[in-house]
Amino acid sequence: MSTPHPAGPTPPTGLAARQAALVATLVAGAPVPAGFVTDRVDAARAALLRKRAGEVARHWPLLAAGLGDAWWGTFRDWAAGRPTAGSLRDGWDLARELRDRGALPPLGAEELVVREAAHHYDGEQPPRHRRLPAFARAGDAVALQFAGRVRLLRPARR
Repeated sequence: MSTPHPAGPTPPTGLAARQAALVATLVAGAPVPAGFVTDRVDAARAALLRKRAGEVARHWPLLAAGLGDAWWGTFRDWAAGRPTAGSLRDGWDLARELRDRGALPPLGAEELVVREAAHHYDGEQPPRHRRLPAFARAGDAVALQFAGRVRLLRPARR
């Protein structure tokens, strides 16, 4: 006679549960778990967020340059409490949110339209290269992808 299996995965206990809680605190904005020094956890969270901002800036250099001195504060405010989806997708999601709020700088708008003309990204699945011609617009910036080549037809006003 075999023993029945539980209906779903069992939640982690002991050390695994404490590790999972700490990771959620560091990267997803969960509260500091019991037994951890809040100041040290906050310092580690800030360091990881700065590292994440640097990675996103490497994938989205024009967005970061367009925001200039406001880059760190803008990224920090946007990313706090959000788990990462990867540097490319984090930058894409940030750029789209800034566009929707009317706060996307011209360099960021140009970078966004070039990416959106070249790739399909629905905000859920990883970006995929477009096969068919595509047109993208953010503010004044307009880009066209045809036959695998992307052209910035109109740069954003500066």
